[in-house]
Amino acid sequence: QVQLVESGGALVQAGGSLRLSCSASGRSFYYLGMAWFRQGLGKEREFVAGIARRHEVMQYSDSVKGRFTISRDDDKNTLYLQMNSLKPEGTAVYYCAADGPGSIWYVPLSASPYDYWGQGTQVTVSS
Repeated sequence: QVQLVESGGALVQAGGSLRLSCSASGRSFYYLGMAWFRQGLGKEREFVAGIARRHEVMQYSDSVKGRFTISRDDDKNTLYLQMNSLKPEGTAVYYCAADGPGSIWYVPLSASPYDYWGQGTQVTVSS
């Protein structure tokens, strides 16, 4: 079992920045593929960014590419999402997800391969 706890969500103005964190426990973080998803009110959950066990293998949705950066610190068992130039359409609950054991070279873009999910953290971007 893997437990995931997100933090860092907040109310921010459009154009601002936030950094989300996801702390993992229960299994060696090194073996997990990790990702961020988000779900806005009345919308389906969507992939935001993912990172494979090889730290240089990352994927981003087109809507966040160039503005968001995903990273991981295996020594701290923590996943991050640096979000810059935030837009009102980024208002959502952001979820951390883990795929264990994860691929070294591949980042799944759909939710189904991810076995573990956090409770989510609210990000609200005001215009």
